[in-house]
Amino acid sequence: MGTRSKGRKRAVAVARAGSTRRRRPARSAPRRRPDWRDLPDEELLDQRLCDLGLAIEGTPLESRLAQLDAELERAGLRFRPHAWLSSDWFTPDGATGFAIPFFLAHPRLVALERKAMLEVEGGTAAECMRLLRHEAAHALDNAHGLHRRRAWRRVFGRFSEPYRRSYAPDPRSRAHVLNLGHWYAQSHPAEDWAETFAVWLDPGSRWRERYAGWPRALAKLEFVEDSMGAIADGLPQLRTRQRVEPVSRLRTTLRALYDRKRALYDDERTPGLDRKLSALFAPQSLRRPQGRAASFLRANRRTLVERVAHATGQHRYLIDHVLGEMIQRSRALRLRRIRPEQDTLLDAALLASSLTTRFLLVGHPRYHR
Repeated sequence: MGTRSKGRKRAVAVARAGSTRRRRPARSAPRRRPDWRDLPDEELLDQRLCDLGLAIEGTPLESRLAQLDAELERAGLRFRPHAWLSSDWFTPDGATGFAIPFFLAHPRLVALERKAMLEVEGGTAAECMRLLRHEAAHALDNAHGLHRRRAWRRVFGRFSEPYRRSYAPDPRSRAHVLNLGHWYAQSHPAEDWAETFAVWLDPGSRWRERYAGWPRALAKLEFVEDSMGAIADGLPQLRTRQRVEPVSRLRTTLRALYDRKRALYDDERTPGLDRKLSALFAPQSLRRPQGRAASFLRANRRTLVERVAHATGQHRYLIDHVLGEMIQRSRALRLRRIRPEQDTLLDAALLASSLTTRFLLVGHPRYHR
């Protein structure tokens, strides 16, 4: 009993003595790293893709993929592709799913993509669905080995045909459907199949009416209809959950990614166009500019299409496409109009005519999906 009492008194004395000593300052809590969503663009560009923590779940992509599944079910197909986030749109060879670009998983990244590349592929609900149907067609082909069938080759051509760096589309063609831009169905037999399937699957396409005067395109759509009826209840030959380059494994920074994308764009599409636009307009740093070149071209787009079509006989779709690229590059280069409106309009029409002819001769760069 006494021993316990003494021990307790010593403990109390030590505690009191310790209370008179200088206490060490408490360690401050570690600073929390700012959320990447709140970073300014320059800092956001230095973030690695794998560190963004992106997922399809909880984004508009989830409901759009659900819509794709519903369309496949409505068409009587058992096949359901899987999807994952990566750097771009693509369906790997032998995969029964496809990749969706990471930036569509968050509005902040959509804004960055638009600022860096001037456009967002799949940025609207309608365009996103067109791309989802297109990629689902590739995945379905891989699952069932459709391109190995003689009937498929007879309708679309050789799947083994090499992918060319660019292709020269015929805007007047009635042998191919129109789903994605740049007459993409004309780039390769595999893309012709994917575009045809995408139009066939779209519940709002009304393809029988839309392509009634396009006998070859309509024949391809009817072939898809018959082929899908034949495999509707069949199990796929290939079933895999393979994911190629998922965003969680991409250690590259956003800055490096966009540097590569812009280099590809500049190398293949814009050097000649940039030079010619800069000769027609002028940098915004020049004194007394008379308005933005992109705004001028956009305001006169319809007039330019009519003038060039009348002068060259080229298809209006093609001319409008060329003008769209002129507007995009003028905006990117921050060009300004410095000459009188009518003089500029005439020179813009001449440039559009030249670019339209070059487009048909040289072709459009093809991006493998």
